[in-house]
Amino acid sequence: MKRYFQLGDVFYYFVRVFKKKDPNAPDSFNLRMMHGINRISIVMFLICVIIMIVRAFTR
Repeated sequence: MKRYFQLGDVFYYFVRVFKKKDPNAPDSFNLRMMHGINRISIVMFLICVIIMIVRAFTR
């Protein structure tokens, strides 16, 4: 049960998404746009989670 509540992999994913780009990775417009949209969605999700937590504590 303890394994299901470990958040290390989740935080590592957030760090990996915003890390500097690998120079040997393939580069195309579609791939860059996909990663950009992914970053935007992660930031929006974190903002929404913070807002929900603040609202829960202020009620």
